[in-house]
Amino acid sequence: MITRTLTNSLINYLKPGHVLALFGARRTGKTVIMQTIIGALKDKQVLMLNGEDMDVASVLTSRRQETLKNLVAGFDYLFIDEAQNIPQIGASLKLLVDTQPDVSIFVTGSASFALRNQIGEPLTGRSTFFYLHPFSISEVTNSLIPAMQQLPAILIYGMYPQVYLSENLTEKRRVLEGIKNGYLLKDVLQLDNLKDSLFIINLLRYIALQIGNDISYSELASNLNTTVKTVQRYLDILEKAFIIFRLQGFSRNLRKEIGKSPRFIFWDNGIRNAIISNFNPPENRDDMGKLWENFCISERIKKQQYAETFSNFYFWRTYDQQEIDLIEETNQKLSAFEFKWGKKMARTPKAFREGYPDASFATINRMNFYDFLF
Repeated sequence: MITRTLTNSLINYLKPGHVLALFGARRTGKTVIMQTIIGALKDKQVLMLNGEDMDVASVLTSRRQETLKNLVAGFDYLFIDEAQNIPQIGASLKLLVDTQPDVSIFVTGSASFALRNQIGEPLTGRSTFFYLHPFSISEVTNSLIPAMQQLPAILIYGMYPQVYLSENLTEKRRVLEGIKNGYLLKDVLQLDNLKDSLFIINLLRYIALQIGNDISYSELASNLNTTVKTVQRYLDILEKAFIIFRLQGFSRNLRKEIGKSPRFIFWDNGIRNAIISNFNPPENRDDMGKLWENFCISERIKKQQYAETFSNFYFWRTYDQQEIDLIEETNQKLSAFEFKWGKKMARTPKAFREGYPDASFATINRMNFYDFLF
């Protein structure tokens, strides 16, 4: 059993008259972490429901005070898994919190934006949100040598729990293909009543091949024979489904800084490689720099999110091709990072050094990544 970093934080935020929500892609372990928390609530009465159950959805959408009161009568905690399947769940949760203030409520969801709005707007000040991602490297090992030994497999197959725990590489590939074609696409298509899964896969392929590069919406639209607005809409949906996230360009002091075009990063390397159908080992690849950059950025953001540091993340580039892979802003302090799969150390770009003299700069490679991610 791998202990998830968020477990203790979630337990600490559980309190009467409050809704705790855990968002994340399917198959990242939300149900398992919910069951772990239930196991820790000894001598407490817990009601666990599944939002995919039509009877559960019918009761929770009734918004009848007496019905909801009877539902939670005698229970200290109400847990609802896959809450995004329940229409207008936010209004029902508000009614429960208003009328049953002694009950603590915990819900999970795999489609963040709509569910967060449904819960957050009616329950301002009475709800807390967390995000669960695939395993982080600090969750699967706690020492340097095992972490270094696991890097090759992690960079290729990622860390979705079922993938990571698979016994062999063939099984890892099979599980990844299932996640790509089933769970992830299912959420994407459901988010906006979409039907064109081929378009989604083709868009993701373009993104997968452009890690570390600025994205041109017009170029994507031209390649996919569609409009810029359609590309932007689908990219937004892919973010809401926790497949990718965007980094904006950092721009504050210099005229020649580029800040408009974003870059996109995959939350999981394995999904990225499944999208392009490339599971070749590191020694047979020409994209290890991209995989290392994607891994380090996503892992760093997981680490900071779980620690609740409230950092902002960007990339930095100028029109004369000076660039930095990741800029992290925490408490108004800037830290810059360049990622190198080999042992080579990068130099601070002159324009950045002169424009931001108080910022720190570091190269993250296979020899020193431990302190950066643990």
